[in-house]
Order: sequence, then structure tokens, then C-alpha cells
Amino acid sequence: MTDRTDALKTLHTSLIDSRNGYDEAVKQAAGEGLTPLFQDMIALRTNAANELATHLLSLGEKADADGSFMSTVHRTVIDLRSYITGLDANVLPALISGEERIVGYYDAALEASAPADPEYAVLIDQRDALKVKIRDMEVMHARAAA
Repeated sequence: MTDRTDALKTLHTSLIDSRNGYDEAVKQAAGEGLTPLFQDMIALRTNAANELATHLLSLGEKADADGSFMSTVHRTVIDLRSYITGLDANVLPALISGEERIVGYYDAALEASAPADPEYAVLIDQRDALKVKIRDMEVMHARAAA
């Protein structure tokens, strides 16, 4: 496996893990609080993971649709937060931090790829869309704190 393939697989797995965490958040939120944000993030993650899976397959790699052990960790953290503090604006700083970590995975995948590689433009588009969602979360947090 190459650095490029490793970086793409790591990014793909982190997207799946994150999506699984947001799936759990939707269940726990039961239509309350940040449910629309969680649903948006599920859609963003699903689309991004599907696009990356196509690129991984073209490189002869299998894309893991289930994620890693971190999926379990994300679901557990969401369950605990839901039980202790609820899933409202107080979880936004943790979500923002997690999203910024995923931006780092995008950056690593872009570093390992060349502009001529088929996935390069997709990675930039996905990273830029994620940065917009992070800014949206930051605005939501600032409004809730005001």
C-alpha cells in the first residue's frame, strides 16, 4: 500500500466512524436540539465516504463500510453526553474539534496525492464543504453562548 492509499483509507474510515457517531446522535436527540445538524452531517459523511470508496476501489482497495473501533467510541461518547448533558449547543465545541481533526485527515490525503490524481479535486471539494459546516457550527455555538 502506498502513502496515498493509506491516507485515503484513513480518511474514509474516519468519515464512516464519524457518520456512525452522528447516526447515534440522531437516535439520542429524538428530533430535539441539534437533530437537523446531525442529519446534515450524516448526509455529508455518507456522500463523502461513497465518493472516496469509489476512488479506493479504482486503486484496487476495499473500502470498509463499517468503520473501525472508533465507531463504537463515538457512539458511546454520544450516549454518555446525551444522558449527562443532553445533545444541545453544549456539544458543539466537541463536534467542532472532531471536525477539525477530520480536516487534518483531508490535508494528509491531499499531501499524499498529486493534483493530477483523480481524487484530488474531490478531496478539496469535500474539505471545503466540511470547513463551511465547521464555520456554521462555530456560529451556532456563538449564538447559543450569547
